[in-house]
Amino acid sequence: MKHFARLLFITLTLLRFGVDEIALGRVRQPWLRALARLIAIGRSYDEPRGPRLRQALERLGPIFIKFGQVLSTRRDLLPADIANELALLQDRVPPFDGAAARALVEAGLLNELGRKFDDVFDSFDNTPIASASIAQVHFATLKGGREVAVKVLRPNVLQAIESDLAILHTVARWVERVSVDGKRLRPRDVVAEFDTYLHDELDLIREAANAAQLRRNMASLDLIMVPEMLWDFCTSRVMVMERMYGVPISQVDRLRQAGVDIPKLARDGVTIFFTQVFRDGFFHADMHPGNIQVSIAPETFGRYIALDFGIIGTLTESDKDYLAQNFIAFFRRDYKRVAELHIESGWVPPDTRLEALESAVRAVCEPHFDRPLKDISLGQVLLRLFQTSRRFNVEIQPQLVLLQKTLLNVEGLGRQLDPELDLWSTAQPFLERWMNQQIGWRGFLDRLKDEAPRYAHYIPALPRLVHQALSIAARKVEDELAPASAAQVTALLKEQRRTNRLLQAMLWVAVGFVVGLCAVRLLSPYVLR
Repeated sequence: MKHFARLLFITLTLLRFGVDEIALGRVRQPWLRALARLIAIGRSYDEPRGPRLRQALERLGPIFIKFGQVLSTRRDLLPADIANELALLQDRVPPFDGAAARALVEAGLLNELGRKFDDVFDSFDNTPIASASIAQVHFATLKGGREVAVKVLRPNVLQAIESDLAILHTVARWVERVSVDGKRLRPRDVVAEFDTYLHDELDLIREAANAAQLRRNMASLDLIMVPEMLWDFCTSRVMVMERMYGVPISQVDRLRQAGVDIPKLARDGVTIFFTQVFRDGFFHADMHPGNIQVSIAPETFGRYIALDFGIIGTLTESDKDYLAQNFIAFFRRDYKRVAELHIESGWVPPDTRLEALESAVRAVCEPHFDRPLKDISLGQVLLRLFQTSRRFNVEIQPQLVLLQKTLLNVEGLGRQLDPELDLWSTAQPFLERWMNQQIGWRGFLDRLKDEAPRYAHYIPALPRLVHQALSIAARKVEDELAPASAAQVTALLKEQRRTNRLLQAMLWVAVGFVVGLCAVRLLSPYVLR
């Protein structure tokens, strides 16, 4: 009954703001157009469709707001008036009372850290600088004068999310049970993945830890800045971080006037994304324009500023290797290799005809190469691939759902910054360089040096261990020789000789490995130049 009430509320809200007309007004099926006209009888609206859609999503809560945030980056798929309104959801969701936010900060400091508010903050601005679906941000000044940003969770946000997630789980079970594609699409796994990431986003200690990890990862890449977390003042509902100064990336005209190289900025964004995904396997998975700024300060001019680390994606080494090989095969138009990878990974049944899958992938991807980003819709490519995947029973991989979402966000940002950006040619050199580091000579040397401290601990003990093994084997032979027959003695001696040869070979391999390590240390400065 509780879920039914929420479903009824969602339906009535969509009807109240005329979302049904927006969704069904331009469909091709005549019966759906007729249904939309029938439902619209007797209704009229004082506001245009863009504000109505935004207000409906705001009214429905955090999950629907996040959906609107993703849609706002796809200006190639949405009319401009709708995209402009949905962009307001990125950091302009209606805020909750500033005094309530201050009270939450006071309670968190006192209950979780044993600190008084006035002992920590010199000032606290009750007017939020940004307000999103899960939390809002206030500027403050610590005792001693350091300027910080304070993120505070919305009151009762957990209850609102739990209600909608329960509905999503129910719908996913229903779809998996009745839909022909239900088992292949794995909707329950996808919703479970979404559930996990949303709950992670509700724990600000976890978000602060994500930010700290991303800051360490990106320290060597002089293209992006991540704020420092001030751990002495962070709690599960309040996060205090270094205040960053930048221009929202959506304000392209302002950035251009400041002298920022916009095409370079677009290319840098692609580099940052692929570095996080393929080098680190740890990437910012909520890269809508409200979470990205650009520094115009002289010492950090033109560098990205990342904000909001509640949703972070991770990939295993096998995921990264599989994806990189797929991307490189796409860039080289090696569609046979793409088909082979799908079969090798188990994403398609092993009896799938390689030639048929290769032909299908070629038909989807070939028309989109050698064209600028403004002429390519990755959304349309994904739609075609989805249609193809149904034919070949491709299983959707839940661990890659966040990556797909982030790739769409990156495309939206790239399109907004530089419509001429060629996403494929920008990414290809990076991926080929990464693959060379993984499977080439340099990758071998790097892994050898990484393992050297571990082997250096065991190798000096090998002669002693070999001697002990030989002694134990000799005593065992002596014990067994006395009552044994001549044939048994001969067999035992042969076994002993085989064991000795094996142990000697192991010893020589160990000695050779030590010599190899010494050679690597001596030669690596010259090989890696």
